[in-house]
Amino acid sequence: MAKFADRSWRARLIACAWVACAMAIAVGLRVTPVNAQGTPQATDPPALSQAQLEQLVAPIALYPDDLLSQVLMASTYPLEVVQAARWANQNSSVTGKALEDAMAKQSWDPSVKGLVAVPQTLQMMSDKLDWTQQLGDAFLDDQAAVLDAVQRLRQRAEGAGNLKTSPQMKVSTVSMPNPSGQPVQKIVVERTDPQTVYVPVYDPAVAYGSWPYPQYPPYYYQPPGWVPGTFAYGALAFGTGMAVGAAIWGGANWGAGNVNINANRYNSFNRTNVSGGNWNHNGAHRGNVPYRNNAAAQKFGGQSAQNRAGNRAGAGGAGNRQGAGQGAGNRQGAGKGAGNRQGAGAGNRQGGAGQKGAGNRQAGAGQKGGGNKGANRAGGGQSKSGQNRGGGNKAASRAGGGNKSANRASGGAARSGNAGRGGGGGGAHRAAGGGGMHRSGGGGMHRGGGGMRAGGGGGRGGGGRGGGRRSDISVKHDIAYLGRLDNGLGFYRFSYNGSDKAYVGVMAQEVQFVRPDAVSRDAEGILRVNYDRLGVRFQTYDHWLHSGARVPASASVH
Repeated sequence: MAKFADRSWRARLIACAWVACAMAIAVGLRVTPVNAQGTPQATDPPALSQAQLEQLVAPIALYPDDLLSQVLMASTYPLEVVQAARWANQNSSVTGKALEDAMAKQSWDPSVKGLVAVPQTLQMMSDKLDWTQQLGDAFLDDQAAVLDAVQRLRQRAEGAGNLKTSPQMKVSTVSMPNPSGQPVQKIVVERTDPQTVYVPVYDPAVAYGSWPYPQYPPYYYQPPGWVPGTFAYGALAFGTGMAVGAAIWGGANWGAGNVNINANRYNSFNRTNVSGGNWNHNGAHRGNVPYRNNAAAQKFGGQSAQNRAGNRAGAGGAGNRQGAGQGAGNRQGAGKGAGNRQGAGAGNRQGGAGQKGAGNRQAGAGQKGGGNKGANRAGGGQSKSGQNRGGGNKAASRAGGGNKSANRASGGAARSGNAGRGGGGGGAHRAAGGGGMHRSGGGGMHRGGGGMRAGGGGGRGGGGRGGGRRSDISVKHDIAYLGRLDNGLGFYRFSYNGSDKAYVGVMAQEVQFVRPDAVSRDAEGILRVNYDRLGVRFQTYDHWLHSGARVPASASVH
């Protein structure tokens, strides 16, 4: 009877354990969607709130409608904005017909080309890349919501007495039908001179009166060396007018909640023959910048930021290329040779089956003295000196994905062998989302290369010594302009995606134009910068502050 009761108790315990496991699996499946390729997909971020939208549009809400609209269009192409700003800095004397001729040779989106005629605004967008990308993402998600936020801020500025007609722009309230046909009141801001743009500069905390969202303070930008001159009205100030001709051709369709194109100006500047109509985003000009959510990525043929991160760190990581349970570095089968790519289990720490150590630490039959004790320390294979010391793969998968050092000095593969320190694919996944650990190998982590220890930076500050630092704008956030090197390169504070630790350095997209020899692209298509070639030190923001907070004086080669 006691024996029966004992079995019954064990059966109930096992049943409870299975129920608990099933519940855990169900929860995991519910919160971690998986695509057709088996890669975990992160859920989309929530839509921006009214406060967040107003925070984003605060620096431009009082711009003339056509300039405002073109900024919103161009913000969806942040990489081309950087390229255009650099061109504008280097060709500041090119205007009028010569500017049209020059822009006809560029491959940028027309919205970006036109802003070259307004370098003050283009420079703001380049200096505040993080803001530009967020603005563009918000606009792609919901044009009407962004335009509504602009109208709310204009109403506040008008109520505070800071938005009124001046020699530089005309302000009026217009009644127009909304999508349902009901008349609505909208504040329209127009240029007084169709050939000239005066860009208003203002402090949003003053122009809009008391800011109602302390947790979301408005973005603010003042041009370097800004002197407002005599054109100041209330909280708004204007610099010298810029002759733009037909370069600014955007339009705001306030009633419908979208932006459109002034066909006459557009055709004149871009030398085309379109019929006008609503503006449409062209994903071909997006470059390597991920979209904010899956809906935008699917609509425009790109990749979302969440899926990009999931593809790097999900389903066994980049190193688990041969499928669940296979060793990251096993090339010829379990227990054979250095770097067996198709072995049965070198033990991915983030393995495809979700197992922390897929490879048996004491594999074989559980015996301590029957196989390769050293076996590459992190995977199957030959021992350190090519002999069997004993121990069935005792150290197999000590650090994760197979063949961490692949017979450091063995008869299978030398240090520079197939999966060694300077080898090819595979290697051990310490905590990365990328494949392998090779210090300078292909497809690996490179001490902060392929994978992401703390996000897009690739761990330990965004890169390794061999291939340079990950410096692509797409793997950074919280970007702030600090100054310029003597060759014109921007110097920025930023953090890598997935981490709040701040660093100082450059943007790869800018370096491409000045020192293309210092820029390379890794296996995932991310741009990297060799700081040694620039003669600039990559360091944390705190260290830079403590060392005097000086923008490097030179970016010459050592």
